[in-house]
Amino acid sequence: MSKRKVIVTIAPTGGMAHKSQNPHLPTQPAEIAEDVVRCWNAGASVAAIHARRPDDGATCNADVYRDINTRIRAAGCDIVINNSTGGGVHGDMVKPLPGNRWEIAWDERIKGMDAGAEMCTLDATTLNLSFEGRDILMDTPLGKGRELAAGMKARGIKPEWEVFSPTHILQDTTTLIHEGLDEEPYFINLVMNVHRNFQNAMPFSPRHLQMMVDTLPKGAIFCVSGIGPSQLEANISALLLGGHARVGLEDNLYYRHGELATNLQLTERIVRVIREMDMEPATPAEAREMMGLPRRGLPLPEFAPAAAESRRGL
Repeated sequence: MSKRKVIVTIAPTGGMAHKSQNPHLPTQPAEIAEDVVRCWNAGASVAAIHARRPDDGATCNADVYRDINTRIRAAGCDIVINNSTGGGVHGDMVKPLPGNRWEIAWDERIKGMDAGAEMCTLDATTLNLSFEGRDILMDTPLGKGRELAAGMKARGIKPEWEVFSPTHILQDTTTLIHEGLDEEPYFINLVMNVHRNFQNAMPFSPRHLQMMVDTLPKGAIFCVSGIGPSQLEANISALLLGGHARVGLEDNLYYRHGELATNLQLTERIVRVIREMDMEPATPAEAREMMGLPRRGLPLPEFAPAAAESRRGL
């Protein structure tokens, strides 16, 4: 019997942390691409990429994403490229609202779909965030979630559904899936332990994770993003439940208490854990097969490997 394959996602940057918090955080296209390639060589099969401006502010500018994506492919790296449509909490991504509040700009978020990625994150939920003294609204009612999902389908992009509580799975995510805006297998990322900054998000515990997994729609596969110190234990719990792992400085700046991490260190550690559990990290080709890439009968995104054309069966 072959060993179970695990999809390892590396999330190298995110749209929140700054280099002042960890100097190893890659923020410019060359830095991000180099880190992704290093992590791919270590066993990562998916790269969850956020873009930054030259001043390190968050952006969903498609030209910046395309620069990163091009550099990754130019290095001969076939990792699955996943660009964010969540963006971040500073830079281009926030605009002021009345009453000393802020909003993650919708017209910026949707730009993330236009850089040729095979996958994009899809936050089909409304959240109130608190960062650096700002109250920030991520306003994604059902209609906007539908616009994102339909936009991805039109471009042949596979959504990675981002959920923070059981209601996010049971409400908009499942509603949009049942409308035919995604096909099995649905790839759902369970984001846990960000409850101090994201209102209505779930803290991590094995019991809470089990509850989240129990609400997944039939045909879904999942990975887990454990934020901060919960990253490793959340990954291990996900593996025990048949899921997949995500690591990286987007979610956790530390290797252990008091010791700043690199993306490569975090990738190498979870790959060691996977192998100690007698599993194997999936190759990008295996990850594509497990996630249903490329999407059958839909356009082939620009940065999908050319070899994917022969797997389309069209």
